[in-house]
Amino acid sequence: MKKTILAALALVCALVSASAAPGGTNPKPFVVPEVRQWQGSKGVLNITTSSRIVVADPALRAVADSLAADWQRMFGTALEVVSGKAAASDVELKIKADRRLGDEGYTMTADSRLTISSPTPTGVYWGTRTLLQIAQQTPGQAVPKGKITDWPDYPVRGLSLDVGRKFFPLDYVDDLVKVLSYYKLNSLRLHLNDNGFPYYFANDWDKTYAAFRMESDTFPGLTSRDGYYTKQQMRDLQRTSAGDMVEIVPEIDIPAHALAFARYRGIGSKEFGEDHLDLFNPATMPFLDSLFHEYLGGPDPVFTGRYMHIGTDEFGKDYPGFDKQKETAERFRSFMDHYIRLVEGYGKTPWVWGSLSTAPGETPVKTQGVMLDAWYNGYADPKEMARLGFKINSIPDGMVYIVPNAGYYHDYLNTEWLYKEWTPARVGSVQFEERDTVLVGGYFAVWNDHVGNGVSVQDVHHRVMDALPVMAAKLWDGPSVTLPYDDFRAASQQLAEAPGVNRLARVGDPQSVVYEAAQLRPGQSTGISDVGYDWTLEFTLDATPEKPGTVLFESPYAKLYLADPVKGMLGFMRDGYLYDFGFRPYPGEKVDIRITGTNKATRLYVDGKLFCSLDNTTEWYNEGKNKMYRLQTLVLPLAKAGQFESKVSDLKVSNYIR
Repeated sequence: MKKTILAALALVCALVSASAAPGGTNPKPFVVPEVRQWQGSKGVLNITTSSRIVVADPALRAVADSLAADWQRMFGTALEVVSGKAAASDVELKIKADRRLGDEGYTMTADSRLTISSPTPTGVYWGTRTLLQIAQQTPGQAVPKGKITDWPDYPVRGLSLDVGRKFFPLDYVDDLVKVLSYYKLNSLRLHLNDNGFPYYFANDWDKTYAAFRMESDTFPGLTSRDGYYTKQQMRDLQRTSAGDMVEIVPEIDIPAHALAFARYRGIGSKEFGEDHLDLFNPATMPFLDSLFHEYLGGPDPVFTGRYMHIGTDEFGKDYPGFDKQKETAERFRSFMDHYIRLVEGYGKTPWVWGSLSTAPGETPVKTQGVMLDAWYNGYADPKEMARLGFKINSIPDGMVYIVPNAGYYHDYLNTEWLYKEWTPARVGSVQFEERDTVLVGGYFAVWNDHVGNGVSVQDVHHRVMDALPVMAAKLWDGPSVTLPYDDFRAASQQLAEAPGVNRLARVGDPQSVVYEAAQLRPGQSTGISDVGYDWTLEFTLDATPEKPGTVLFESPYAKLYLADPVKGMLGFMRDGYLYDFGFRPYPGEKVDIRITGTNKATRLYVDGKLFCSLDNTTEWYNEGKNKMYRLQTLVLPLAKAGQFESKVSDLKVSNYIR
C-alpha cells in the first residue's frame, strides 16, 4: 500500500507544483493546509535512524516528545529527543521571535539539518505537522530542501460535533482530536445536550429522545443512560487535546434544545414547547446556576479550557409571534446576559449562538469579549452583531452544516464549491472583508438531528473526513489557496488521517485483496481490525445449524453474524443497530456468499445472485407528514472470527466492490 500511495502522491505533487520550480529547484511540497511561502533549493535532506530531535528551550520538550512519538507511529523509527546543538540530519526545534508569524506561524528550513522555528510552542508544533505530512509522501522520509514560511488567516479553526443526539465514545473523540490537529484545526466543540423532534415520537414530549452527556453528582439521574462522559474523562480529554494544540469547547445549550433539563426539573415551556425552558419559572435559573457551577466551579473544575458555550440558540423557533412578545424577549435577553456574566465569573470566555435579531428589546446584553456563532442571519445578523461588539465565528448553515442522511442541509459538504468560493469572511449572504479583525475564524458542524436513523460513528467520520481537508485549507489559507481543486482533492485523499489513526479503515493497495483464508478457523485473528468503504467479502459456507448470536467476524466496532441474536439470520450489528439480510441457510446446504458494503448500502449475494439489498430506506411519521431516512451500512469488522460450527472456506476480502 505504501508504495502505491507514494507513487500516486509523487505524481500528483509533480503535476501541481512543477510551475513553482524554476531552475531545477525543488517544487513546493504538498501539505494540507497549503503552506504560504516556499523558497525551493536543490536536493533532499534524509532523516534517518541516526537523526535526533534537538531542543534548546524546555518549553518545546512536549512538542519534541509528540513529534518523536508520531514519527515512530508513522514510520517505525524512534528519533531520540536531546538538548544541545543540532548536527547534520537532525531536526531542530527553536523558539525564535518573529512578529510576522503571530502566535501560530512558523518557519521550516531544510538544508544540512531541518529547523522549525516559531515565536511560540504552538507554531513549532504546527511545523511538526507539516514535516510529518511531507515525510509521509516521500520514500525514506526524504524532505526536499528549501524554506517554508507559514501562518494562518484566523486563530479559531474547528468542528462542532453534536454528541447530544448521538453519543460518540471517548476513544473516537480522542482520535478526532488527533485528526483535527494533524490538519492544523485547533478547536473542537462538544454539543453536550439536545433532543429529537417530537413528531418522530408520536408528538409526545414525554417519549421524545433527550440526552445530557455529562456525569452529574449534583443532579442524579440527569445524565443520559445510553452514553456519557465522566468528569475525569472530560478533564483528561482537555489535557491531552491541549498537547495536540486543540481546545475542547464544551457546550450546554440553553434555553432551547433543553428537553433533558426541562423534563428532569419540570421547567419546560408550555408556550414554546417542552424543549424550551420556561424563563418565567422561578426554578429555572437556580437549577441552571447549580448545573454550571458543577462543571465550572471548585478547586478542580471539570471544564478547564478558555471557553464555555452557553447555547442561546433558536429560542422561540417556529413561533412567529416571539419577536412581538416584548416581555418574553426582554426575559430572554436578561437570561442571556446572566449566563454570559456567570461564565465570565468563572474565568471563561463565553460563546453563544445569539438569537438577538429575533429578540429585540431594551434589556442590555453584554457583548464585549463574547464569541458569537454566525450561522443563520435571521437569528443573529452578522454585521449587526459585530457592531454590537461580539467576536464572530463563521459557521453558515447552508454552507458548512452536515446533517447525516437527513435530506436537508448537506449529507456530504460541497467541497468543490467551498474550496473555490468560500472563506470565513462569507457568512451566508453577508460578506466581510477578508481577515476582518471582528472575525475570529470558522467552523464546520455535524448535527445528528434524526435520532435513531441508523447512522453510525463510522458514517459520521466518513463525512467529516470528506470535508476536513478542504475546511482546513480554507480556514488556514482563506482565499490564498493556489492548487486546482481536483489536484488538491486527489492528493489530500492520500494523506493519513493522523499518526496512528485509521478510522476510515483503509487497508491494502487500491483495488486489492486484503485478506484470504482457504479455511477460516473459529477464533482466528486476521491482523486487520476493519475494512472501510468500499469492500467485498466472499466465502463458501457449508452450513451447520448455528446458535442465535453466532458471530462470523467481529471488531471493537461491529459484529457480522452467521446467525443474528434475534432471528438467527445472516446479519450485522453496529452502534446498537441490528440488521438482518433475511437469509438463513438450510442445515447441510452449501452456498457461495458475497457481501458488499458502501457508504450507502450493504448487499448480500447468494450463489451469484442479489438476495437482499439493505439500502437507504424511507420511514414516515406523524401521519405521513414527516419522513426519516434510515441508513444500513457496515464498515466490515475483521479483527477476529467467531465461534461457529459451519465450515467457512475460500474466504476473500477485497477493498473494492467485486
